[in-house]
Amino acid sequence: QVQLVESGGRLVQAGGSLRLSCAASGRTFSSYTMGWFRQAPGKEREFVGTISWSGGTKYYTDSMKGRFTISRDNAKNTVWLQMNSLKPEDTAVYYCAARQSYSGTYYYTVAEYAYWGQGTQVTVSS
Repeated sequence: QVQLVESGGRLVQAGGSLRLSCAASGRTFSSYTMGWFRQAPGKEREFVGTISWSGGTKYYTDSMKGRFTISRDNAKNTVWLQMNSLKPEDTAVYYCAARQSYSGTYYYTVAEYAYWGQGTQVTVSS
């Protein structure tokens, strides 16, 4: 089992950058595929991107490719979401999620992740 805590969300102007962190508890963080999702008011939670247990495989939603980057450090039990060129439509609560997996399979649905953080609010002003 793993517990996740996101941080780093805040108000930022359009065009700015932000780095979100997700700190995980437990000694088996390296066995988890990690995902980032977001949820805007009145909308369903949507997939942002995912990174494999080793960090060697990453997938992103097409609309975020080139702007968002996921990375991880297994020694620090942490995964990050670097967001650049932020737009007002990026405003949402951002969640990290974990699924125990040693494969490089592309997991992109809410149902495929067993563990979730509480979320961190990102607000992008125009």
